[in-house]
Amino acid sequence: MNKKILQLLAAILVLINFSAVIAAEAWTLPETGLQLEGAAKQNYIAEKMNALFHPAPGTKITPPQFEVPEGWNFEKFNLDGLPVEVLENPNAKTERVVLQLHGGGYVLPLRNGHRNLGIIQGVLADAAQVYMIDYRIAPQNTFPDALNDAVRAYQFILSKNIPAENIIVVGDSAGGNLALALSLYLKENNLPQPKLNILVSPWAAMTTNFPSRKYNETRDLVLGKGTALFDAVRKPAYAKGYKLKDPRLSPIYADLKNLPPMLIQVGGYELLLDECIELAKKAAADNVKVTLTIYPEMPHDFALMLPELQDSVDSFKEIQDFINQL
Repeated sequence: MNKKILQLLAAILVLINFSAVIAAEAWTLPETGLQLEGAAKQNYIAEKMNALFHPAPGTKITPPQFEVPEGWNFEKFNLDGLPVEVLENPNAKTERVVLQLHGGGYVLPLRNGHRNLGIIQGVLADAAQVYMIDYRIAPQNTFPDALNDAVRAYQFILSKNIPAENIIVVGDSAGGNLALALSLYLKENNLPQPKLNILVSPWAAMTTNFPSRKYNETRDLVLGKGTALFDAVRKPAYAKGYKLKDPRLSPIYADLKNLPPMLIQVGGYELLLDECIELAKKAAADNVKVTLTIYPEMPHDFALMLPELQDSVDSFKEIQDFINQL
């Protein structure tokens, strides 16, 4: 990577976080969010993303904070070299477990933005535990290292006498790609599938021939041209040595039969919009129960980047309803 890209990635590691720090009290799903439409929405998003990707010279950068909600427990441990973090909610009314696979183009590690997102995911699922893994990333580590880490974490959860039917895998962006790769591995090796796959802006194909890669190139203010991860998804370092159509890297080319139900959420202005649509079509053709929701005029991974917007609140509600219905 060139120096400019490395600087942008460093900025993301410091700045990516929710607009409001998660307080010591547990997060609750708000009734409403900030409602913007049309030009007002795009101007708001552009201002937020410009501050993230192109901070003004001399801007003081405040590192994101992470606070464990009151009454929750938080543990870090090492699983044969894999850093694992676990949030526990002793007041959960179910025995569900969330396995979070974080996004970041397979080049960014686990950071506080996704830890805070883990709290939200735990609340939405009413989960007793949320597992978050800091899987190996490119360019130092390439396929199948991240997949092997996800498999180890999943098998560890099973080893704790947690039935697969209680496990919900949630992946955003590259984490959505990894969630599908995990399910494909489990199927190939006759291992039990999780109950659900929640896929938020999943990177469904490492090939770049989809029309939205062009027509949303400038409209996607999170992943499009000029953003830190644009080149990471245009020339995926994680795929080094493998064909981009390998179904383990581009699951839209895989046989998805017998995979668990999946929810796919994607923004209408996303660089990855068309491949998410194709993923939903492929899943339906392979008899997988799938729900696809396109959030108009929203960029990549909007619920992580812009949780205060009404669109993000709606996406949280949809995840909660999807989990409870199934």
